Amino acid sequence: QVQLAESGGGLVQSGGSLRLSCAVSGRTSLLTMGWFRQSPGEEREFVAGISWSGDVSNYGSLAEGRFTISRDNNRKMMYLQMVSLRPEDTAVYYCACSRSSAISSDHHDYDYWGQGTQVTVSS
Repeated sequence: QVQLAESGGGLVQSGGSLRLSCAVSGRTSLLTMGWFRQSPGEEREFVAGISWSGDVSNYGSLAEGRFTISRDNNRKMMYLQMVSLRPEDTAVYYCACSRSSAISSDHHDYDYWGQGTQVTVSS
């Protein structure tokens, strides 16, 4: 079993920055990890994913070079640095992990999920 806990969300003005964190516990070996977000009435969408080693990362088109995913396996943490935030980035952000080595953009391919952290960007 794997447990995930997000933190770092909040209210920020347009153009601002936030850093989301995801603490991982349990059986954490060889986990591919990712960030997704979901707005009310919308599908859960892929933000970014990172391999177990951290050497490979993929981003959804919404990231557009504004977001950076990283992880620290020694501390069992994953991060999402977000800059130049826009009101349309407002959503609940979830961290997730998969036992597959492939970084998938499909949320169905992830096995474990956190509870989410709210990010609100005001205009």
